[in-house]
Amino acid sequence: MISRRSFIVSAAAAASTAAQSRTFVSQRPAPAQRAFTSDAVEAAITRIQRDIADPELAWLFANCFPNTLDTTVRYREIDGQPDTFVITGDINAMWLRDSSAQVWPYLPLAKEDARLKRLLAGVVRRQTKCILIDPYANAFNEGPTGSPWAKDLTAMKPELHERKWEIDSLCFPVRLAHGYWQATGDGSCFDSAWRQAAALIVRTFREQQRMKSRGPYKFQRTTAVASDSLTNGGYGNPGRACGLIHSAFRPSDDACIFPFLVPSNLFAQRALEQLAEIHSTVLGDAGFARECTAFAGELKEAIAANTLAEHPRHGRIYAYEVDAYGGRVLMDDANVPSLISLSYTGCCPVSDPVYRNTRAFALSLDNMYYYEGRAAKGLGGPHSGLDMIWPLGIILQAISSEDDREIAGCLAALKATHAGTGFMHESFHKDDPNRFTRKWFAWANTMFGELILKVHATRPALLKG
Repeated sequence: MISRRSFIVSAAAAASTAAQSRTFVSQRPAPAQRAFTSDAVEAAITRIQRDIADPELAWLFANCFPNTLDTTVRYREIDGQPDTFVITGDINAMWLRDSSAQVWPYLPLAKEDARLKRLLAGVVRRQTKCILIDPYANAFNEGPTGSPWAKDLTAMKPELHERKWEIDSLCFPVRLAHGYWQATGDGSCFDSAWRQAAALIVRTFREQQRMKSRGPYKFQRTTAVASDSLTNGGYGNPGRACGLIHSAFRPSDDACIFPFLVPSNLFAQRALEQLAEIHSTVLGDAGFARECTAFAGELKEAIAANTLAEHPRHGRIYAYEVDAYGGRVLMDDANVPSLISLSYTGCCPVSDPVYRNTRAFALSLDNMYYYEGRAAKGLGGPHSGLDMIWPLGIILQAISSEDDREIAGCLAALKATHAGTGFMHESFHKDDPNRFTRKWFAWANTMFGELILKVHATRPALLKG
């Protein structure tokens, strides 16, 4: 089985697909081989393609936007209820984060397509099952099939693919469930199992505040890759109890340096606010809603007290990680949640002055994981190694921008760096896009489609010019 750790695709393999791309032949599976087909998604592709003047950009959109549905979803009915398992692409497992992000761009189309709506409801239900199996796991098997990581020194179960505790793994399912309800008006997913999962999310967040103890979670792996294991007997580096939530790993699945991952704590605050809204509005559970609201308020205060730093060139910004002892990491990573993604995940408005300063820092050479090369410039991260730019980072830069020139530049960079494949990748070398990781990475593909949808709705001239 392929590891989550990235692999480099050879330039020769990329060159073989580059020749095909010049004629812009569809890179989608044949209709009969697609995992799922949505009439609303197909209609959106046709409609939006007509408004994209650049044929290569239109081709990229048509390949990428349906990639999650074409290749990664496994839909079925269990006891009359929808169940949707979503793999990441080249790894046959379902990450709570990735699966949420992969289907998120389809939510606005759900009202137009009953089958699509049911598939999305199935993702919410499957994620509920996963959380109830283990709220500390980041990735799950379709069944109790075991894992290549079964020997990790943690409480593994046969249903788990990997058990890396990441705050965002519980935030993304809340975001998806809330977004599904907002888009469709359907609250049927909020059944007794979902309510148990919601309570377990809050309990897990509380445990990982570690106010009185280290909590039940620990993790170690026998590996030569330092970022795949935790120090201090599997508990990670210490953090002062201050109300922030410990995260063992980042959304890249790399170990945190300092345990308070700032964008994930902000995301947790937002998730608690969404849980409060669902419980007060749909479920009529005022007590649990108040608990979530109070917890979100605690996080807000702890974030304000512990996560800000004064940068000599950018002013007041968010640190990426802190320990509340004075230690902090000033950087950003392309993986979501990131600092640049805070406006995208609903954690703060684009106009927030601290966010604007932080975004400027993240997109500058003051950020150790921002690269400028001959092929492109953009955010990377340690997961794929130095000098590797992530399309996700460029996409988030465009989505969070209010500047037409910046957005146009991001679209041009994405068009210039797919290495002739017609798809986005996990990362590519800043000087040579033929050196890329993960040929099949559905999150980046579908999120590129999400960017095109946003530009089409808000700045159509950028596509028509």
